[in-house]
Amino acid sequence: MPRRVIVVDGFAPEGERLRATFDERFADPRRAHAARFAWDYWHVPGQYTALRTPAWTYFPAGVYRALHRRLVAWGRETLGCHDISPPWLSLYVEGCRQELHGDLPHGPWAFVYSLTRWRGRAFRGGQTLLVRDGVLDFWHDFASVRAVEERELIEEIEPRFDRLVAFDPRIPHGVRTVTGTHDPREGRLVIHGWFVQPRPFVRGPLARRALEARIGELLERLGDWVGGLPVAGLVSLAFTVERSGRVTGLRALSDTTRVPLADEPGRRALLRRIAAGVRAWRFPAQRGASRVTLPLVFERG
Repeated sequence: MPRRVIVVDGFAPEGERLRATFDERFADPRRAHAARFAWDYWHVPGQYTALRTPAWTYFPAGVYRALHRRLVAWGRETLGCHDISPPWLSLYVEGCRQELHGDLPHGPWAFVYSLTRWRGRAFRGGQTLLVRDGVLDFWHDFASVRAVEERELIEEIEPRFDRLVAFDPRIPHGVRTVTGTHDPREGRLVIHGWFVQPRPFVRGPLARRALEARIGELLERLGDWVGGLPVAGLVSLAFTVERSGRVTGLRALSDTTRVPLADEPGRRALLRRIAAGVRAWRFPAQRGASRVTLPLVFERG
């Protein structure tokens, strides 16, 4: 069950057509046309340097809509998020980077979809960087006899072509500095944004009113179950409602809920109580089975 990052290779057949659009527009550096002037040089000293443009206006409408629909469907079924934010297309050439930062409150999951020709690349750097969980609670198992190097502090994820990376955007993350090319066609090229609007997703004949009634009952109990537990994050459950109305196949799809390490037993106990409560749900008989994705959001003020 993913708690911090999900990597999906071979995500979208639209990738080649999207990349072909980009390559065609930069094929002749002496040819001036409107699409070449669409880029914003985004530079925040000491934090961000990249070229960016809105992805939904850069690409032909048909191929962009196909990718958009694919991302939205994946987010609904996998994360319980109803939509995505308007995504950016970002280009990294010599000197471009993102220093470590956290994204709040854009959405409960961030995504990066890569159009980078990673194999045979001409540049160095460009990896997505995430601070490891052990660093975020560094002193828990600290030992004076053990050396610590960057690979133990930072996780690197390569932006391989047609790879989708979704991650908890609260985790400090960045992009390693790109060096070795000024040619846009040889740089790091990604579409990125956030999965947003967590809400239940139903595939099948289950009446939404019936599901909303059960969720309402669960939320009434949650206050007592949480108590003073300082929990924050999103847990997304999936289950099937059989024709008989019985709940089966309950499983956690993803879980970004976090507490201080000392409270971890309480967090696990809370999730067990939630799972037991959902398994006990009963619905009226229906025409056929339904698949449900149920996201539950916990926030700290």
